[in-house]
Amino acid sequence: MSKTPLTLYLAAPRGFCAGVDRAIKIVEMALQKWGAPVYVRHEIVHNKFVVDGLKAKGAVFVEELHECPADRPVIFSAHGVPKSVPAEAAARRMIYLDATCPLVSKVHIEAQRHADNGLQMIMIGHKDHPETIGTMGQLPEGEVLLVETVLDVATVQVRDETRIAFVTQTTLSVDDTADIVAALKTRFPAIVGPHKEDICYATTNRQEAVKAMAPYADAMLVVGAPNSSNSRRLVEVGAKAGCAYAQLVQRAADIDWRALKGVNSIGVTAGASAPEELIDEVIDAIRQRYDITIRTIETAVENVEFKVPRTLRAAE
Repeated sequence: MSKTPLTLYLAAPRGFCAGVDRAIKIVEMALQKWGAPVYVRHEIVHNKFVVDGLKAKGAVFVEELHECPADRPVIFSAHGVPKSVPAEAAARRMIYLDATCPLVSKVHIEAQRHADNGLQMIMIGHKDHPETIGTMGQLPEGEVLLVETVLDVATVQVRDETRIAFVTQTTLSVDDTADIVAALKTRFPAIVGPHKEDICYATTNRQEAVKAMAPYADAMLVVGAPNSSNSRRLVEVGAKAGCAYAQLVQRAADIDWRALKGVNSIGVTAGASAPEELIDEVIDAIRQRYDITIRTIETAVENVEFKVPRTLRAAE
């Protein structure tokens, strides 16, 4: 029986970003340098396949530092940590490596600089996301106020309306964040923003590629984990940009084929913590069922690379 023809649109850029690539490298190189086990506080990146692969090599994932023995190296995840975490590691005389994405660290530095200038911070982000917890934890309790929506802006209570600044989580929806920033500027005309957009290049690029792909695709599959903020935003952006059906899948086995019945085109993209291996797995699963023609929709070319910490460079 002949297969139904289908156009598969592939978004570019998609998948791994420089910060994720660096974080994974840090764990692998630490294992080479010190042997197993190497401890990692929180999932190094939000992807089960990646985490399971590192576990198999000897990485042990924990949620809090007190779960780590003092005589083994510990790595802090790409999302960043509150200041209290490296302080505790130093007090215990642990070997620790910070895999925080440099673009998240940039937001931390920004928040500290504003605080040093006497400004109270407002953070646009998702409550309980490790990146938000890490950024808010750069400053003392009460110095960073969280807003998640435009509605939150109306009720947030600041100390002095003329002495405030804002930062954002790096993995948010560009469009939704623009609405929140506009509401903040309307309510607090003196608010100080970042020199350069906090939402990172990779989040922005992946969302732009999805917007460009959405009008052509009857359905869209986003390869990524359910706890990955940037992957979930891609599903939302696809739906908003006019794609009738957008689904988040961790692996090919998660694809809901019934929902794809009757489609003539499928768009495929992936969050910044999803490896190309899983994207290929999804494409292969579609190829088994359809006679596919692949078209790439490219909106940017990425050539960013971040160096690993100096202590590991000798091992390269």
